[in-house]
Amino acid sequence: MAGVLKRVSGIFQAKANKMLDKAEDPRETLDLSYEKQLDSLQKVRRSVADVATARKRIELQAAGLQKQADKLQQQAKAALAQDNEDLAREALSRRAALAEQLNDLKTQHDQVAEQEDKLVATSQHLQAQIEQFRTKKETLKASYTAAEAQTKVGEAVTGISDSMGDAGATMQRAQDKIAGMQARAGAMDELLASGALTDLTNPVDDIQTQLDRVSATSQVDNELAALKAEIGASQPSGELPSAPAEAAEAAEPAEPAEEAEAAEPAEAASNLSASNVSGDQGGEGENS
Repeated sequence: MAGVLKRVSGIFQAKANKMLDKAEDPRETLDLSYEKQLDSLQKVRRSVADVATARKRIELQAAGLQKQADKLQQQAKAALAQDNEDLAREALSRRAALAEQLNDLKTQHDQVAEQEDKLVATSQHLQAQIEQFRTKKETLKASYTAAEAQTKVGEAVTGISDSMGDAGATMQRAQDKIAGMQARAGAMDELLASGALTDLTNPVDDIQTQLDRVSATSQVDNELAALKAEIGASQPSGELPSAPAEAAEAAEPAEPAEEAEAAEPAEAASNLSASNVSGDQGGEGENS
């Protein structure tokens, strides 16, 4: 069971990582990192200001103690001038205590000043790094923007972007529908011409359709014969017919040749009958 839960957790993490990676914009991430670095620099600068304030307090406190020490020194001198040695001793004792406090303040001042110097150096180093990061950030953002624009242009040109893909699919569907309608219209025209379907707006029976077809064919033959006659009449006598005329003559049906072949036996039969008649007449003359 633990293995199944671990596997399910891994799947959810992978899905979430993929979704976050898809939603992440490097430009926004770089700007966020730059803002965080600026916040860190601001915190360092506040720390420098706090340490500098503490150092200044120590300096002011040390100056006040030093002023008191100098005053006690003057009081000790004045007491000795009045032959009051006990009072002078008391003033010097207090001055010695102030000297110890001054030594402690000097030690604290040195530590705070050292810490302040380190913070100032850290602030300067961090500021230089942030400036470098800002320059690199702007360069990366410009490169990403240019690459993104180039990618969008390439997708638009190739038609694989979302909008262009939808437009291309719509255009393809329209072309398919147009081709289908054209094919259907052509098929209907062929069916109407062949008589398989009847035009309800102009009903014609099949006999009339065949008669119309024969009439159209006869009209074409008549026009062809008229063209042949016109071409033959336009050629002078003694000249060879041109190539179109030869083609037209070659295209003519062989009916005259068949008629000549059919007429030859008839002519031979007539000649034979004529000779038989003349022979009969000669025989009669001889007999007479």
